[in-house]
Amino acid sequence: MLILFNKPYGVICQFSPHEKHKTLKDYVAVPGVYAAGRLDTDSEGLLILTDDGRLQHRISHPKHKEFKTYWVQVEGDPTEEMLEPLRHGVDLGDFVTKPARVRRIDEPVGLWPRNPPIRERKAIPTTWLEVIISEGKNRQVRRMTAKVGFPTLRLIRYAVGQHTIEGIAPGEWKRLPAS
Repeated sequence: MLILFNKPYGVICQFSPHEKHKTLKDYVAVPGVYAAGRLDTDSEGLLILTDDGRLQHRISHPKHKEFKTYWVQVEGDPTEEMLEPLRHGVDLGDFVTKPARVRRIDEPVGLWPRNPPIRERKAIPTTWLEVIISEGKNRQVRRMTAKVGFPTLRLIRYAVGQHTIEGIAPGEWKRLPAS
């Protein structure tokens, strides 16, 4: 079984209770499934849940090169030249990222409001990027954009491989047959 869940901001990717935050158990009442990968509490978007260990490994392990597509709202207005380091790999100190596919995009159509809203500063513009990576290390996209001078304000995972959050509202999920 495969479940595509649109994880809201502030939800922790665990089923056990948490004293401050909602968890997956508050949204997905399906026994025996677990997350194929994670999303930080302050990130939103696609989280895949499954009851199949081999499928979970295939989805989440970097050696299988499942591309992850993120919609990223950054502080500032980067030029194409300023985005080039992301396309070549960024040295984050503990590792160098693989090259990412990065492009500027308009704010995604039908995007839901975030609760709480991002912090906005009137004198500093924001820009939306689509960032596609095949890794997915801890806070990687946030660290990458910060390293090149454009801190992430909002991060939404739109897709993992062929699976997307298209048509799935925040906090909602849909079940697919395991492939």
